[in-house]
Amino acid sequence: MLYPQRLSQFTREHADTVAALLCGFLLFLGWLALHLGWLGLAFLLLPAAYVIGGYESAREGLTTLFKEKELDVDLLMIVAAIGAASLGLWRREYHLIIDGAILILIFAISGALEGYAMQRTERSIRSLMSLTPDTARVLLQGREEEIPITQLKVGDKIVVKPGELIPTDGIILSGYSTLNQAAITGESLPVEKTVGAEVFAGTLNGYGALQIKVHKPAQSSLIQRVIRLVEQAQTEAPPSQEFIDRFEKGYAKVIVVAGILLATLPPFLWGWDWETTIYRALTFLVVASPCALMAAIMPTLLSGIANGARQGILFKNGAQLEKIGKVRAIAFDKTGTLTTGQLQVFQVITSSKYTNNDVLKTAVSVELSSEHPIGKAIVQAAGDLNWVGAIEVQAIPGQGIVGIAQEQQVIVGNAIFVQQYVTNLPEELQEIVQSWEQDGKTVVWVARGTEVMGVIAIADEVRVEAAATISRLKKLGVEQIVMLTGDNQETAHSVAKAVGIDRVYAQLLPEDKLNVIRSLQQQYQTVAMVGDGINDAPALAQASVGIAMGVSGSDVALETADIVLMADRLEKIAVAMHLGRRCLRRQATQLIVKQNIVVALSFIMLLLVGNFLGNINLPIGVIGHEGSRVLVTLSGLRLLK
Repeated sequence: MLYPQRLSQFTREHADTVAALLCGFLLFLGWLALHLGWLGLAFLLLPAAYVIGGYESAREGLTTLFKEKELDVDLLMIVAAIGAASLGLWRREYHLIIDGAILILIFAISGALEGYAMQRTERSIRSLMSLTPDTARVLLQGREEEIPITQLKVGDKIVVKPGELIPTDGIILSGYSTLNQAAITGESLPVEKTVGAEVFAGTLNGYGALQIKVHKPAQSSLIQRVIRLVEQAQTEAPPSQEFIDRFEKGYAKVIVVAGILLATLPPFLWGWDWETTIYRALTFLVVASPCALMAAIMPTLLSGIANGARQGILFKNGAQLEKIGKVRAIAFDKTGTLTTGQLQVFQVITSSKYTNNDVLKTAVSVELSSEHPIGKAIVQAAGDLNWVGAIEVQAIPGQGIVGIAQEQQVIVGNAIFVQQYVTNLPEELQEIVQSWEQDGKTVVWVARGTEVMGVIAIADEVRVEAAATISRLKKLGVEQIVMLTGDNQETAHSVAKAVGIDRVYAQLLPEDKLNVIRSLQQQYQTVAMVGDGINDAPALAQASVGIAMGVSGSDVALETADIVLMADRLEKIAVAMHLGRRCLRRQATQLIVKQNIVVALSFIMLLLVGNFLGNINLPIGVIGHEGSRVLVTLSGLRLLK
């Protein structure tokens, strides 16, 4: 029972692809039957190929015709294919039925590719929606009751237990915890929250139970606004796409009108007989079908995609190869993009009588019992050191942790917390700590008994290639490079200084990042956004070119972006831009595409003139039509070099 269910689900999810495959399979069998002289079998198989492969195009074409009163290429293709089949039956030149089926197969494949692009958008929205639970635990008359998120009202009190996702935006009424907000706000460190603090839907609660008051409707929560922003940005068609749509509709109108005139006027104007007139009109529809025009562009773009993939750059849309070459401004997310997104021990400074290993072994003895990200970073830094675990460990949220190791009290935490246990904080260490904190690092003091042993700086590590990448982009002529982050000003400026970025926007919500991108687009037109988190998704969708980190990137960022760096290697941005600019500088892509369009249109015009003058028949027209498509396809593949 399970296998049929999976097969049914696969068929629903990939209906267009299944239709194209069936169309191609039936077309092959029909061609084979004709070749063997089995006409009866061929006349069963080929109509099935027409129906299966052309159903979606016919439906879309007729829908556009009746609802929008517009003609499009889908309808033109169906008419051309049916015209070829009709001529084949009329003249008993049955190979023409094959030609019509080939036209349908080409469009069926195109429709399947377009369908996958639409599914990508839908998946990104579903991934965002999965960040919030479907239900919330509400306090009603002193009892906890689970209700759907949609039924929450302003003023409701909800309970969130450790490890659970926050179901909606609200204000903490009681409790204390650390919340991982990296996916929503981009902050690299978990944020400590207590009574009166605002929490966001989709963020992950740490170790403390919270009681939260709903202060805005669930549909107005930050994550819901992100969803709407992504939907809006992804449905805004770029100018190039609008031009293609206008050209397609105009081309279809001209061909249909010309076909009608060619099918009706010649008997009255030049005395053609009706058989010749209809034959040439149908030939006209076949040779005017825009397959060669489609092939003039698609192989070129696919070649660009292949070239990028060989260098670890995944172009989801071949047009982005040209667009990235025009980029004048780039915005970088901080956490997980310019940095690794993982907390690490940056440096250890000790008082005169202790070593770094002494400080780490003492700190790890109590941090072994901690689930705080800072504690985990210290444990990781201690590595294979020979430490002894502490007993009677007690964590004080937001302050530090204490325990007993080797019969001595160990204290690890912030300065105020540690001062309660020691005689004094060494002045030389205080000066270093002040410098670290100004650079946006988190500082942990380590003491044993009543004596301070040293301090540990914790930081989100900057990617080793980040500074070189920024320098390379500036040399390529990028006019503006900015950093966008939800993190605090100190940390943001510290990272920006380390990588060579002068302009920083800190403490941003997702919609703020989107607004910055829009502002940059007004000034620089073509703007790239590089990010990895859910909070980057609206900005990635809005940017002229959205670039996501392939390994560390969230599903939503990967789905929303136009380009994915498959190995999280920032230097590949400069490679992609250099490739795009070289293409523009040499006009390689533009020249090849223009050459292909000229060749395609020239073939169509020659075939049309030849058809009008009566110098070609349908087989020659089909050969010329298919020949032009092969020629421009081979021409487009030159970009693989």
